[in-house]
Amino acid sequence: MRLTIDNLKKESVIFSKLEASYNNSLLYGTTDGKKIATDFEHRFKNHLLQSGYEFNSGNSSNGIDFPDLNVDIKTTSIIQPQSSSPFKSARQKIYGLGYDLLVFVYNKIDNPITNSSILNIQHLIYIDKNRTADFQLTTMINNALDNKANEDDIVSILFDKNLPIDDIEAYNLAKEILYNRPNIGYLTISNTLQWRLQYGRVIAESNNLPDIDKLL
Repeated sequence: MRLTIDNLKKESVIFSKLEASYNNSLLYGTTDGKKIATDFEHRFKNHLLQSGYEFNSGNSSNGIDFPDLNVDIKTTSIIQPQSSSPFKSARQKIYGLGYDLLVFVYNKIDNPITNSSILNIQHLIYIDKNRTADFQLTTMINNALDNKANEDDIVSILFDKNLPIDDIEAYNLAKEILYNRPNIGYLTISNTLQWRLQYGRVIAESNNLPDIDKLL
């Protein structure tokens, strides 16, 4: 059967609970977040396949895990809940990444007796693409619009926040913002060669945010 978003959510809860009793010798002693995430996400996709679901798996060219569903998986430690995402344009920081996020937040426990690790999934959150923009920037823009900001005001905000754009891009974005008000985003997005996504706000406030589905 074809994988749907509802089934993806359901199976992510099932898999997260299974993780609490899975002793993983490959991850024992490692603090490499990328290695942990890659292993976890590979096994989650295998779980979906073994459960009878059909789906197109992502690759480096399309950049997300489930392109047919427009969903990307993020797996991160509770110690520092963050991950990276490909940079496409500065517009993503204002209008969102363009795809939904399924975020697994784990606490890794090493067992020296068994030389294995367990990943306890402490938070499992589904974030709608419309809320994947930067919280501070979108809040500043919305406050400015409420106070009748003009094009120059918006451009000033974009440059104050060091958005990686030139003058032409800034004025084009400002014009778009004036007729297409962005939603308030829930992520903290740092300006790097790749977007650095931080999930602290989503974790802390997920029960009270619209377009957020706290699955676990």
